[in-house]
Amino acid sequence: MKITTKTGDDGTTGLLYGGRVRKDSELPTAYGDVDEAQAVLGVARAEAERGSELDQMLIDIERQLWVLMAELATAPVNRHKLTDGASRVTQPMVDGLEVIMDELATRFTPPTEFVVPGETRVAALLDVARTVVRRAERTCLVAAEPPSLVVPYLNRLSDLLWTMARWQEGASRSSRTGMELS
Repeated sequence: MKITTKTGDDGTTGLLYGGRVRKDSELPTAYGDVDEAQAVLGVARAEAERGSELDQMLIDIERQLWVLMAELATAPVNRHKLTDGASRVTQPMVDGLEVIMDELATRFTPPTEFVVPGETRVAALLDVARTVVRRAERTCLVAAEPPSLVVPYLNRLSDLLWTMARWQEGASRSSRTGMELS
């Protein structure tokens, strides 16, 4: 398989199940933002201890983001060809993020005010990933209209990443000078 096809030299890209669109159109913009979020999660995972619970959680999320990108890389007229959980986001995928978030939230005292990110490298990277996911969520509003579950998934994922960052910090630093939160 050759990596370079040169078919995108005209500024267009091919979609899953056919069709071509400009690279700056809503679908490639949306799946590009999700791709960036996945890459940032990879950086966070690279800093996590191999084989740790966090490492496995991030692997699972990165795999699910491939499902989101498949859905986003498909023209709306072809989305009926997608497969639940393999190329289309499902409600159990969204709900699964909530389950993890709720369980992690029992492991630390959630801050009651804004925090200053950066208590640990992994937590800081999770916060960066959270902001990239939030941008992807905004971009996907146009590219994945209901009944698609891409936007709800990304909304839950950003909340989960915030929770993971606080879990990894253990104790958060308050946005107010001199205050430590537990």
